[in-house]
Amino acid sequence: MTDTAYGAGDGTPELPDDAGLEQLYEHFRVEVDRGQAPVRVDRFLFEKLQHSSRNRIQKAADAGFVHVGGRPVKSSYKVRPGEVVTLMLDRPRYDTAIEPEDIPLDVVYEDDDLMVVNKPAGLVVHPGCGNFSGTLVNAVAWHLRGLATYDPNDPQVGLVHRIDKDTSGLLVVAKTPEAKTSLGAQFYNKTTHRSYNALVWGNMAADSGTVEGNIGRDPRDRLRMAVFPPGSDTGKPAVTHWRVMERFGYVTLVECVLETGRTHQIRAHMRHTGHPLFGDERYGGTEILRGERTGSYRQFVQNGFRLCPRQALHARTLGFVHPRTGRQMDFTSPLPADMEQLLDRWRRYIKGSAQAARNE
Repeated sequence: MTDTAYGAGDGTPELPDDAGLEQLYEHFRVEVDRGQAPVRVDRFLFEKLQHSSRNRIQKAADAGFVHVGGRPVKSSYKVRPGEVVTLMLDRPRYDTAIEPEDIPLDVVYEDDDLMVVNKPAGLVVHPGCGNFSGTLVNAVAWHLRGLATYDPNDPQVGLVHRIDKDTSGLLVVAKTPEAKTSLGAQFYNKTTHRSYNALVWGNMAADSGTVEGNIGRDPRDRLRMAVFPPGSDTGKPAVTHWRVMERFGYVTLVECVLETGRTHQIRAHMRHTGHPLFGDERYGGTEILRGERTGSYRQFVQNGFRLCPRQALHARTLGFVHPRTGRQMDFTSPLPADMEQLLDRWRRYIKGSAQAARNE
């Protein structure tokens, strides 16, 4: 099991953004000794696996990756003599050594302890299933290739959190173990500040609000996250605060601030409210969900999908306390060209519709 970066906002390691469970590959197998007393499977594997924490083993079990006798089990399952325990992951066994690659990198800020980068949409953050090279981590390794103290394969340095492949915006990278420990604690304790801009389908009924609901794998689609009632045994608690920034009648630009940081949190929470992100294919945002029943309107929306061929989501601000100086650091990333152009098109369309209505 390779170390992962801290999850978005709560400091816990998350699954890769696009992880799915359709096909699993065996990475570890062990038969329980005949004289073994019943013991929790997470504790059993913790003693058998090197370079893996019990917390990460528990999360692997929660994701359905720990099997006993060919069936997934919870971390509390007690193994018995003669049983076969396997670790099944969603990617084939692969040499996961991270190699530096000369990939363009937009560095917003850098000092001896950390760097803040602005990730473009379409760039995978970390090597994973189907993306073993060409990632942001490979680009960072190239950028820091002359720094003798930075080892891209050392889990004590590197990315502190993640965003989805097709989400753009700000990320922080720790150059030293001390910096990663400090920044990781800030994410865990929810003292960092991050806000996202999202274009969602529909006209939000209120000017602001909060979405609360556990987030876990959708049992009908393992590539997607679903929202479950707060306090339920399914999924993990998640809270998203949102406010309206601009209304376009059929879509709304909102700012989202995460109180927690679960995989696909904004995408799943917005869909749960009936307002999927514009262009978010996985969560239904590539359907024409609001608007007119005219050919010209349908063509307008399809042109918007082509202009911004991804979920319209941007990690706009990032704030944290510098791990060495104790100084508050705040960064803002302008909207990328595809989202800015998409918003301009909606402004022109709504303005034109209003003018046409006045002329009738």
